[in-house]
Amino acid sequence: VQLQASGGGLVQPGGFMQLSCTASGSFLNIAAMRWFRQAPGKKRELVAHIGTGSSPMYGDSVKGRFTISRRNGENTGYLQMNSLKPEDTAVYYCNYLILGVDSEAYDYWGQGTQVTVSS
Repeated sequence: VQLQASGGGLVQPGGFMQLSCTASGSFLNIAAMRWFRQAPGKKRELVAHIGTGSSPMYGDSVKGRFTISRRNGENTGYLQMNSLKPEDTAVYYCNYLILGVDSEAYDYWGQGTQVTVSS
């Protein structure tokens, strides 16, 4: 199983950007999708989480600005980021909890995508 993230880049403060992350390979289902981010010199932090049948959860710093979603039947998750601030600048990582064909749960990470918020 592999995760492929896309959608990063440079955006001005106040702007918006959407990240996506697609899982490929053989598995039964995606139990949870998460987005983390890590800024230079800082610890990796959880940005957003969505599980099967559960409500989305967000880090305090992004509540009201970011939205995590997934479409039924798709192996792709999205992170819509609005009202971006310079402090949102970081490498963003997707992280999925996937139920494998052996019915065991596995944790997978995407490669990371850089988001830079700057004028």
